[in-house]
Amino acid sequence: MIVVLALVVPAIAMWLESRVKAARALGPVVLCYAFGIALGNVLHVDGPLTMHVCEGTVALAIPLLLFTSDLARFRKLAPSMTLAFIAACVAAMVAAALIGYGFRHTHDDWWKIAGMLVGVYIGGSANMNAIGLALDAKHETFVLVNAADAFIGALYLLFLLTVARRMLLWFMKPNASVATVQVQAEKIDLFGAAPALGLSLLLVSASAAVSFAFTQKLDATVLLVCLTTFALAASAQPSVRSWVGGRVIAYYLLLSFCVAIGSLARVDALLSASGTVLAFVSAVMLGSIVLHVALCALFRIDADTTILSSTATIFGPAFVLPVARANDQGALLGPALTLAVMGLAIGTYCGLAVAHTLRLLTGAL
Repeated sequence: MIVVLALVVPAIAMWLESRVKAARALGPVVLCYAFGIALGNVLHVDGPLTMHVCEGTVALAIPLLLFTSDLARFRKLAPSMTLAFIAACVAAMVAAALIGYGFRHTHDDWWKIAGMLVGVYIGGSANMNAIGLALDAKHETFVLVNAADAFIGALYLLFLLTVARRMLLWFMKPNASVATVQVQAEKIDLFGAAPALGLSLLLVSASAAVSFAFTQKLDATVLLVCLTTFALAASAQPSVRSWVGGRVIAYYLLLSFCVAIGSLARVDALLSASGTVLAFVSAVMLGSIVLHVALCALFRIDADTTILSSTATIFGPAFVLPVARANDQGALLGPALTLAVMGLAIGTYCGLAVAHTLRLLTGAL
């Protein structure tokens, strides 16, 4: 059932967005998350199968998103946007490392959780789950961290969609280029997306082959590092970057991921954490947000750039569109999506680096 729903619900959410005002205000991402959470709390979904759905959508979506990344263009972005992105990455790594160290006696997988949270707050939920798989985190750790992140993340997303800009404008300037730009969703074109989808499947297969060749198994760390590296190498070709149809398929896969991962956000699982994991995740998210905003204020970065760089790193590409649209920040959508893709590209590396550094420094098993 979860496989069918993960494929069907995104189409329903996109259809509702085009016809229902309330659904348009929320956006397909929020709708898919909400449906997934409701599904997981009403029905007992198959946890392992759901994880396979998550893994499959992540593996295919990562190269499809990275194909359109232009590293040269990223270097040419306004200094404030680049600086805001760096500040967000530093904030996530510092907050996760320091707070994770403080929680080292509360959970066996504390260093793995710290790495997973670096991934989610630099690249998004896909990176968090990818890092958890790479570190061989326990299934219950996946469930608890995803449940806590979904709960806290929903609150922060609501903040970004409503009052965040007004609050930041109390002590930050607006971006001079921000103007109301209507952003329309691209239609799914399977024929136009065929080259990108075909290359994505080829890179997934090649990454899996490398993993088997060197580890005699499908090692998540090798798979994801190879997949990210191969996709970034492919994006160096202008012809590959022109395959914009793949972005729509990637967006659809991310919506499917939202349905699947949302179904794991069980209220009973969240309550069973005795508040420890919830406190851990809340502290890291709040710490990274506060540190990011403080760094942006210190370097005189504007409120709009701060908001979209935070959205791009903490939530990933799928969430940039609804936040930009809710705050009339369409003029910054392109650079923000570039940041989101860059976060997706380096989030796994940063998360694994922080996790293994904490493990080595503390002798954690």
